[in-house]
Order: sequence, then C-alpha cells, then structure tokens
Amino acid sequence: MDILQTANERMEQLATLMNKDIEQKIPAGEKVKVGVDLGTSSIVFVVLDENNVPLFGAFEFADAVRDGLVVNYRESVEVVTRLKNRAEKCLGISLTHASGAIPPGTVGNNKKVVANVIESAGMEALYTIDEPTAAAAVLDLQNGAVVDVGGGTTGISVFENGEVIYTADEPTGGTHMTLVLAGYYGVPVEEAEKNKRAQKDSSEHFSVMRPVVEKMAEITRVHLEKSPSEPLYIVGGASAYSQFKDTFESYLKMPVFQPNYPQYVTPLGIAMSSGSGNL
Repeated sequence: MDILQTANERMEQLATLMNKDIEQKIPAGEKVKVGVDLGTSSIVFVVLDENNVPLFGAFEFADAVRDGLVVNYRESVEVVTRLKNRAEKCLGISLTHASGAIPPGTVGNNKKVVANVIESAGMEALYTIDEPTAAAAVLDLQNGAVVDVGGGTTGISVFENGEVIYTADEPTGGTHMTLVLAGYYGVPVEEAEKNKRAQKDSSEHFSVMRPVVEKMAEITRVHLEKSPSEPLYIVGGASAYSQFKDTFESYLKMPVFQPNYPQYVTPLGIAMSSGSGNL
C-alpha cells in the first residue's frame, strides 16, 4: 500500500537518528516541530523540520507512566529535560515549543499533566492529542482503524474522512506481556522486561506471550464490532515483534498492516501534529 510505503520511509529516517546524537546544526530562524511521547516503559523525544523530515530522535527507558497515566511527575520532567538538552546540543538551537499525547479517553486531568511535564522541561505545550490520532498522522489515514499497543494500554481509534468517529482504551499492553514472561520463567519482572527487550525475535518468548496478544486482538474485535472499519493498522512499542501482526491477522481473520519500527510511529506523529517554533 502506498500509504504504508510513505510511512515506512519516514520511520526509516527516524530510526537512523534514534539515540545517535548526530550533530546537524540548524540555520538560525528555521522552524522545527517537537513531539514528546510519555510512554509506560520509555519517553521518546522527536524533532522534525517544517516538512516533517526527522532531525533528531532519542529515548530513555523510564517508569513514569502506568496504564496511560503519569504517575512519576518528577522523573518524567527530568527525562524530558535531558532529552531536550541533547537535542539542543545536536541541533544548535533552543527548543521552545512541543506537543504531547495521551491514550484516548483520558483527556481530563492527564492531558493537563502531560502539558505540565512539557512546560516544566522548559517548553511551551502546544497540543496534546490522543495517541492513535498521532499515529494516523504518520499513516495519512483518512478511513480505517489504528490500534496503538503501548506498555500499559491498547488504544483504538476509528477514522472516517480523516475524522475520529470512535475511540477506546483498554488496560492491556506490553507490561502484561512482561508479567506473563516473569511468571512463566520464574524471574523478577525487571529481569523479564530486560529479556523481552533484548530478544524481540524470540519465538519461544512470543509463544509464552501469545495469549496476551490474542487478548489484545479480542479487545480490538469487540470495539470494531461497534464501529466496523478497514484497513486496520497496528503501531506501538509492544507490537514490535515479527509474529505480532500475523497473530492479529489470524485471530481477526482480516488484513492487518504494520509500519516498520512501530515503536516510533506515535512519537513521530506527535511531532508532525505539533506547531513550529524555535529561537
């Protein structure tokens, strides 16, 4: 699909920069877009130029968010500040504006908290959008559904003519996959998480986690019954397994599409949806 090809090109560009701290000085006065993704297991910071070309990307693992809600405000601010400083050093500019995102259905107080984290890190918070909508920006999706599988939640958004017509968020994600691994192998959760990250292509690990992935697929099926839509796209860090998409397709009995580097789709979309501004 052309839409997936374009998304994959963007993802490849961003993945090449991720945590490389490559210096490329930006001319004075050039506008940039900044996206901050506060995730359950990591915080990602992305800078784009006005044409949505990635200029900088970095992340740190962090235990700042749980079930889509910011639970460690101080750590979140500290991590975002460090990532911002790294970006400014590489690009030679001061970053003054950024946007963030939240799981669908948690707009209230959490939306304000995400904005406060950005502002406490020294930037003006421009927009806070829901995560699947950010992902849809990368896909340039007009009609279809996006399932964003994060560390703590699975978010679903259905689009019609470029507008969100249905959203849902369920507390099942990568953390639950980690818990299953920890229980199966009899190891601490922290060790299971490290092993999960280090062995993304392990068939043995995925066979243990498959019931959790099938639960995510069942969650998706239930919500798509309420608001049927195709095509279906899967993004999010917890979906970054070679067998994940095939499991969804087998369970749902429908085509499922997944861009490369699904863990970076939402951060890229947040930045794409952001306004421009720097000094």
